Amino acid sequence: MYIKCHGDLSKTTQFLIRLQKKDYLTVLAEYAQKGVEALKEATPRDTGKTADSWYYEIKQDRNKTTVSWCNSNVNKGVNIAMILQYGHGTNSGVYVQGLDYINPAMRVIFKALADKCWKEVTEL
Repeated sequence: MYIKCHGDLSKTTQFLIRLQKKDYLTVLAEYAQKGVEALKEATPRDTGKTADSWYYEIKQDRNKTTVSWCNSNVNKGVNIAMILQYGHGTNSGVYVQGLDYINPAMRVIFKALADKCWKEVTEL
């Protein structure tokens, strides 16, 4: 029994070369910035300080690349973005209900990034 094969692996080779060159970091940075913009837009505003305090970090190690979205607005050791998200108690004993604003904002970004990655992989 013989197996015939037509074509070559040039598209796969090109994809792996781009992956090795870390061209994907440009795409991650683009979507990370879009995430910052989505979070800024979705963050509840009083002074706007929390909304303006979003940033991202991209970290690489040998086996993975991680994108983290962070917020630098901290008051007395408490991250304000997190208490807006999850709620908090006040000094007077009142509980302030959180507002889920992070997940809906980032869901759109995650879907767009996943679609972009899928398109990249399937276009081989």
